[in-house]
Amino acid sequence: MMLGDCHHFGTGPRKPRTGTKQEQVLALLRRPEGATVAQIAEVTAWQTHSVRGFLAGLKKKGIQIEVLERVRQVGPDKLGARGSYSIYRTAG
Repeated sequence: MMLGDCHHFGTGPRKPRTGTKQEQVLALLRRPEGATVAQIAEVTAWQTHSVRGFLAGLKKKGIQIEVLERVRQVGPDKLGARGSYSIYRTAG
């Protein structure tokens, strides 16, 4: 095979891979109860900043993500910012 030769192993669009982390995250986000960043991080073994980056990437791809609930744990006898979280779900 020469450099520059391009061989296609099939015709038509590529089939999506199954069992990917992206697929797992989208499944979590499609649940009626949605998912938190912490839940997604646990399932994918990603850091929380990576989860937030993935969610931002979905927005760039035109997939709408809605915030179902924001829970703030501030004040006396609360966990503070570390105990705060948001629940996300795909819109529609």
